[in-house]
Amino acid sequence: EPWRMAAAVLFQLGRGDEIAQRFSGQPGAQTVEAMLQRNLNCPITSSTGRLFDAAAGLLGVNEIQAFEAQAAIRLQELAQRHGQVAPLEDGWRITEDGVLDFSPLLAELADCRDAGHGAALFHATLAAGLAEWVGRAARRCNIPDIALGGGCFYNSILLGSLSEKLSEQGLRALTAQQMQPGDSAISLGQAWVALQSIKKHKPGEPEQNVGRA
Repeated sequence: EPWRMAAAVLFQLGRGDEIAQRFSGQPGAQTVEAMLQRNLNCPITSSTGRLFDAAAGLLGVNEIQAFEAQAAIRLQELAQRHGQVAPLEDGWRITEDGVLDFSPLLAELADCRDAGHGAALFHATLAAGLAEWVGRAARRCNIPDIALGGGCFYNSILLGSLSEKLSEQGLRALTAQQMQPGDSAISLGQAWVALQSIKKHKPGEPEQNVGRA
């Protein structure tokens, strides 16, 4: 239910009093507002997918999904129809401890009345912010190759734009080739890492906890 992510963003922006009226069509709006005020069952997420949900909810393009990723697909369709726009200036910030924060972008979307423009602005700013964030980390750790994985990279706009921006920084974007980039490929990667750990295990030594895919 993307409207819930949008409600959480409004609360984080200090606009929690707008939730009940803005999502008056949702019977749980007042309850969600009260939960946010009390920080009750409101875990923090860093998922890019939830960022898409928040954007869709704020723009009013998809409050409740009929199928998985419907909100993200709707945003991509609107952005493609609208055409490219420049990223929002100062639409993100990177904190001293390396956290990428798109609150300025979300605040802009909360007041956007043109869903097509908002969707295009979201994609452009998301790619620009990710590129700067990843670039900083890559330079700090001297890493030339960046693996782009996760369900958000089904999105051709984000995948293409981010890959291009990383290339401009001299970084090589590794993208899904033989599998789709979502959970199945991530699980396969986790299994591969676990296998390498098992191979390194020496006979006679206690087995290490290699985790689960």
